[in-house]
Amino acid sequence: MRRLPLNSHIQCVGPQAGVSHKDEDCGIRVRSPNFACIPQGVPLWDMASLTTHHERALTLLFAELQAASGEQSEAFLGTPGAITERENGAGVSYWVHRYSDAANRRHETYLGKVGDSEVTAKVAALRERIDVANATINRVRILARSGFATVDRKAFYTLASLHNHGLFRAGAMLIGSHAYGAILNALGVKAVAYSTEDVDIARREALALSEMPAFLEMLRETGIEFFEVPSLDRGKPGTSFLERGGARLRVDLLVPSKDDDYPTVPVPELKAYAKGLPHLGYLLGASQEIPVLSTHGVVLVRLPVPERYAIHKLIVSQLRTNTSGKSEKDLLQAATLFEALAERFPGAIEDAAASIPKGAGRHISRALRMLQKQFPQTDSSAWEVLGSLPQMPS
Repeated sequence: MRRLPLNSHIQCVGPQAGVSHKDEDCGIRVRSPNFACIPQGVPLWDMASLTTHHERALTLLFAELQAASGEQSEAFLGTPGAITERENGAGVSYWVHRYSDAANRRHETYLGKVGDSEVTAKVAALRERIDVANATINRVRILARSGFATVDRKAFYTLASLHNHGLFRAGAMLIGSHAYGAILNALGVKAVAYSTEDVDIARREALALSEMPAFLEMLRETGIEFFEVPSLDRGKPGTSFLERGGARLRVDLLVPSKDDDYPTVPVPELKAYAKGLPHLGYLLGASQEIPVLSTHGVVLVRLPVPERYAIHKLIVSQLRTNTSGKSEKDLLQAATLFEALAERFPGAIEDAAASIPKGAGRHISRALRMLQKQFPQTDSSAWEVLGSLPQMPS
């Protein structure tokens, strides 16, 4: 990856476009909040290397799964399993559903007596659900082998439980790297693989839910033994939930912060507490429903729109610069989405930029300077997109 050479010429994007200057510090110099000086003929990142388009047949298959997931009211919280006939000591035959839960423990659920008309209808409906689930899993495997992003077994069943309780339809959102993978799938592109075992759930305002079990109980319905992680600040409730036994699966509950602090905020409708994050309200300001793929099934979740996700990644990359590797990952994800959006949805980034919160411009300025040092570029349209973002003079 190339760095910007000293004394390179740069071109202004914005009110003073067409005016050339000398760059003396290898940075993107900002003259006003409305435009930035952009290097011309010098790579920011290699547009061809960040994403690759999936074949049309695969994107059509994904679209079919998306439509099917919208009709799925309830997802299995374990393997689809099988229906088996049993006989008790008195010679009475009955049906059972055998399956394994998210923790890979085997279960056998009683369905009712053989020959009962209501039980027969119940068994037939369950058989149809099992057949549909198995067919879906087979199709997801095709997509996974071709580079579509998938989540692992425990993360999938965790999301499935929240889906079954209606959290995503009520306004809760999946954010973080699992959301990034699902967004790439929906855009029809594949990119550098990501790795995470965290599930980040956010909500902007109170969820429109009727009486619901506590958030921790919803997580435990998967069969995974979650517990609330104690806060580092003594006396404050926890906002994260971890799997027992040294496993790394972690679920974080997040809400927007009113300022630059990271408060602990009650979420009464989930009988839980969440961590407040600066500028999270911007990310959650527009959403879409997209399926999350797993070789264990498909579940529809609510995600931020990709243009806000990309801009928000620029912002948060500067809010956690002391976290090893995460800032660079944020920048890479932002750059990847800028590329995909500039080609497929021109104008989307510019529209999302109009709603960037006050005070975020300084973070974006720093992020852009870091981007131009780390990622080469071959498409000048990407610079035009970046030049549209509000910034602060450095």
